[in-house]
Amino acid sequence: MLRRKLHGGPGRRAPDLPDTALTRAMIEFLAWSEATGCTEATIATRKQSLRVFLLWCGERSIARPQEVTLPMLERYQRYLFHYRKSDGQPLGFISQRSRLVPLKTFFKWATRARLILYNPASELVLARPPKRLPRHILTLPEIEAILASCDVETLPGVRDRAVIETLYSTGVRRMEAARLRIYDVDLEGGTLFVREGKGRKDRMVPIGARACAWVAKYLADVRPELLAELDEGVLFLTDYGEPFVGERLGYLVRSAIERAGYTFPGSCHLFRHAMATHMLENGADIRYIQAILGHAKLTTTELYTQVSILKLKEIHSATHPARLERARSDDRRSNEGNVEDARERLLDVLAAESDDEDA
Repeated sequence: MLRRKLHGGPGRRAPDLPDTALTRAMIEFLAWSEATGCTEATIATRKQSLRVFLLWCGERSIARPQEVTLPMLERYQRYLFHYRKSDGQPLGFISQRSRLVPLKTFFKWATRARLILYNPASELVLARPPKRLPRHILTLPEIEAILASCDVETLPGVRDRAVIETLYSTGVRRMEAARLRIYDVDLEGGTLFVREGKGRKDRMVPIGARACAWVAKYLADVRPELLAELDEGVLFLTDYGEPFVGERLGYLVRSAIERAGYTFPGSCHLFRHAMATHMLENGADIRYIQAILGHAKLTTTELYTQVSILKLKEIHSATHPARLERARSDDRRSNEGNVEDARERLLDVLAAESDDEDA
């Protein structure tokens, strides 16, 4: 099978970009992105994606934005499709798409900036990413086992317990938790303020009493001991008194999962998925969960309705004809009332869905 290497991959020094008009246009585009308020993560993604594309262009003596055409972009798209990682696996469609979207944005900007007469990427068709369910949804016993794996007789153990309790209670993302400040948490009011979450959007979310209790214990007994000389006000600190950066918070949660004896993949995001799924199973309205998670679109939150299987199993076992026939053969009279109740519950569910659609 064809194997290729993307430039500047993990473990390899990224080669320098050639000094061409295309490179200079990229630099101007990144400066424009920063000036228009794009986040650091967005700018870094654009820079990396454009770097790979520009090196690909350099190998083919393409030096100016005017030389890039739609067939050329489609050829680059096939290059990404056939690329194989070091383990022999292809790039997923989501990864391929993430490398092409910045190109569409770049050429749209170049057209507006009058660097090119037309946008060659305007008709580039991107692969539709599959809608995948979370690979694993933590159960309540699993969550309790992970929390119990934190040795709360030690300072790091109390800190780890407070971090995981916060992740599960609020559903915040890893970097949102890492950036929390002391004054972002209102322990008396039971609220947590997320500053500049994904898309630079602020939001206020509830935090449960148990999580508040562990955060309070951490603030009183642990943080002063971990604190270095300079206090920047960051809530959760490493063993060296520093804020969590990069993947370090994920390593903390991953270690707790492994101590509990579990081997399923994932770390911080597992608790975000678990919170949303468990709240749905207990009857929470999906629009409230959307607000807590900070999703811009309800369709993103609706993913969790597909993994909330308990309610579906309840309706299925109560209403499926095959199951009902077996129940009637055992005790027809006693089950007639149960079947009627199940039907009424099903009608209530369908009526609620109809109301949502009308709204």
